[in-house]
Amino acid sequence: MDKDRVEGSMKNIKGSIKEGVGKAVGDTKLESEGKMDKAAGKIQNSVGGLKDSLRNND
Repeated sequence: MDKDRVEGSMKNIKGSIKEGVGKAVGDTKLESEGKMDKAAGKIQNSVGGLKDSLRNND
């Protein structure tokens, strides 16, 4: 498993937590940061998946 997949998953989880806390306390900035972290995590996870599949095809 590529390290990008692991890091991407962690960013996604962190973003979900930030978004949830932001919603709970009414902090729109924190909620937005969480959404951005989730998006970045999903992209990084996808890049890691692509690297894994390219590596497996060798």
